[in-house]
Amino acid sequence: MSMRDKQSNECNYKVNAPYPPVRVVGPNPVYASEMLCNVADVVSEMSDVTRYFYISVVTKPQYSWISACFRRIGIVEMHHLNIFADLALLLGADPRLWSGGRECMRWWSPGFIGYPRELRSLIAESIKAEEAAINKYSRQANTIGDPNIVAILHRIIRDERRHLQIFSEMSQQI
Repeated sequence: MSMRDKQSNECNYKVNAPYPPVRVVGPNPVYASEMLCNVADVVSEMSDVTRYFYISVVTKPQYSWISACFRRIGIVEMHHLNIFADLALLLGADPRLWSGGRECMRWWSPGFIGYPRELRSLIAESIKAEEAAINKYSRQANTIGDPNIVAILHRIIRDERRHLQIFSEMSQQI
């Protein structure tokens, strides 16, 4: 079965497992800063949501099945965005679209993502973005001491690995 057939017949854009409850042991400015970076940094859920929205729009005229796939994955990434923003708030941060330390916050920018128009480049950028997210969240899971946050990170990593698998298969199909 081709990737196109799989995409139209299945809705496996996230792992079929529940997300852990969004809770924290208590306020923690260091962990809050990490969650803000997951919300709105170069490697962040906001960047992925925006990237996948753009790709879904520009691929729709020629590749409707690819467009639909990116749109659905973008919805999963938006769920991750909500989770990280909720965590940041619980940890004591203002969950605006910004990241950085207490003294120097940097606003998220649409300039954080590339806007290639060639299909292979769009998919290659998406693969790199998923790999970067997996590496970032894995590093955080190994350094954060709050088991609630670590469980959430591990669950989100599973979705990101699924996205990486989808994009890798898509890359082979085109």
